[in-house]
Amino acid sequence: MSILEQVNSPNDIKKLSKLELEKLAYNIREFLIDTLSKQGGHLSSNLGVVELTIALHYCFQSPVDKLIWDVGHQSYIHKILTGRKEAFKTLRTYKGLSGFPKTNESEHDTFNTGHSSTSISLALGLAKARELQDEDNYILSIIGDGSLTGGMAFEALNNASNLKSNFIVILNDNNMSISNNVGGLSRYLNSIRTEPFYTELKGDVEQFLRKIPKFGDNVVNTVKKSKDSLKQLFVPGMLFEELGFTYLGPVDGHNIFDLIEMFNKAKRLNEPVLIHVKTKKGKGYEPAEKNPSRFHGTQPFDKKTGIPIEPKRKQTYSDVFGKTLVDLAHKDEKIVAITAAMLEGTGLDSFKKIFPKRLVDVGIAEQHAVTFAAGLASSGFKPVVCIYSSFLQRAYDQIIHDVCIDNLPVIFAIDRSGLVGSDGETHQGIFDISYLSHMPNLTIISPTTRNDMVESLKFAVDHNGPIAIRYPKGSILEDKRDVQPYDLSKSEIIIKEEKIALIAVGSMIKVAENVYKLLKAKGLSATLINARFIKPIDENLIKELTLKHQYIFTIEENVLEGSYGQKIQCLLNNGCHQDTIIKNYGLPNEFIEHGSIDILRKENGLDPESIFKDIIQTIS
Repeated sequence: MSILEQVNSPNDIKKLSKLELEKLAYNIREFLIDTLSKQGGHLSSNLGVVELTIALHYCFQSPVDKLIWDVGHQSYIHKILTGRKEAFKTLRTYKGLSGFPKTNESEHDTFNTGHSSTSISLALGLAKARELQDEDNYILSIIGDGSLTGGMAFEALNNASNLKSNFIVILNDNNMSISNNVGGLSRYLNSIRTEPFYTELKGDVEQFLRKIPKFGDNVVNTVKKSKDSLKQLFVPGMLFEELGFTYLGPVDGHNIFDLIEMFNKAKRLNEPVLIHVKTKKGKGYEPAEKNPSRFHGTQPFDKKTGIPIEPKRKQTYSDVFGKTLVDLAHKDEKIVAITAAMLEGTGLDSFKKIFPKRLVDVGIAEQHAVTFAAGLASSGFKPVVCIYSSFLQRAYDQIIHDVCIDNLPVIFAIDRSGLVGSDGETHQGIFDISYLSHMPNLTIISPTTRNDMVESLKFAVDHNGPIAIRYPKGSILEDKRDVQPYDLSKSEIIIKEEKIALIAVGSMIKVAENVYKLLKAKGLSATLINARFIKPIDENLIKELTLKHQYIFTIEENVLEGSYGQKIQCLLNNGCHQDTIIKNYGLPNEFIEHGSIDILRKENGLDPESIFKDIIQTIS
């Protein structure tokens, strides 16, 4: 029996010997590689925190002590050690184990997380509540160096200096987020990595001074208060100590015993503590060590070689976007691409190789990315801000205040719009139409096919004002027809009939086409329209449809509140088109859990068969 088979709760870990703890780490890596090779998931980040997670549960008493995982995709070992290893065969599947912490899964999961840079703020709130309620427990934030580039993390670090009790931040420093880290903080942490003697030396000097008869303690206290204190003699960690933290580290994140010693030391300090832990993403699996980005979120793969097991990969919307942007940038030197630490995910890796000076990775800083783009646009450049739909939510005010009010020509390339599937609630891009379409001056496009994607980007580059192009995760739809030229606000009529009109937004055109086929098989004709422009709406077309169509059905992968369909409905109601019945198909005003996109569509009535049945019922 392996050591892992004997561990079903954190209490089981505390009974293990030093040798058994090392064997447990080995067993966990074997389990992760074997399981994720079959079903996919976040591999490299989890392989990097095996010893760290074991040491945390060895030293602290979860769930009394609170462990808050920033982002949360690196919480697999935490889940394994808190009684969920048997459920791993359902990882990221519908109604199965989530790939992120979930409070409804376990009392050991303190918060539902999924976005970066939030853990220190959450932990600080818990620490304040602990103080007000006079409780006695440990509260820890586990945050990566990539997440630490987010402004919210610095806001929380600054605020933590007011805390007068134990509060522990563990900096998991693997020198990566998803892509390589960038910026001043990354360079600062690199300098600390070259000074591993810092904590040990600082302690040795303090111990030596205290041994001086009569004067030792006074010397130590004076040195600590002076501007020439020990922390300034030895540069590493100074930034965090100036923010009010006691800095411990760096410590080898793959040495369980050094970690245990460091954690126990931190427990004895009645003040904010930052422990700098050095880890290696993909540790223990050579393919993941060599290419950690490839194994950040992986599909099933051959365990021996690391090569993906999948059909021949089709081009995605991100691929076509990236290639088109490169083509346009060759012709227009004013185009500048901006990413928030998602270079490969947004299809910009080729752009970086060809135009390194015109690619800016701002780190995990979506708010800054948008306002930075506004500065570029005001100077005559054409910035293209490439961000996932669910992450762009974080820059809501910047889009309004810094871009739209000044009507600046910033292009928002909104990747992962609509359902994304297995990453669940925090990553579903189902709110962007609602939170963007009421912003004055902003134009919104939702392309459908390869050529449509190309034409939308060409249009955006020439557009004199803020514009958003939203497109989904996954394989791009191939063209079965000639793409009509783009004209501001104009929708594309694919099939023209009477009585019934189907208007689809973006990739939902595929669903609408299948609904059309089902209707035709039943002897019913329908007009099929690609909305193209979500804002401004093609008002003339909508009014024309009411003359020869009794029913208009809109189909989109967005919550219905604030949706494209709702705006069409409002337009018709204001025009008193009483004879035309309109019905909108979209998502409920709920957070959609993880699962395959096909299953999630069916569960929410957005698959062709469900829509067809409802249409038949409506027109009967």
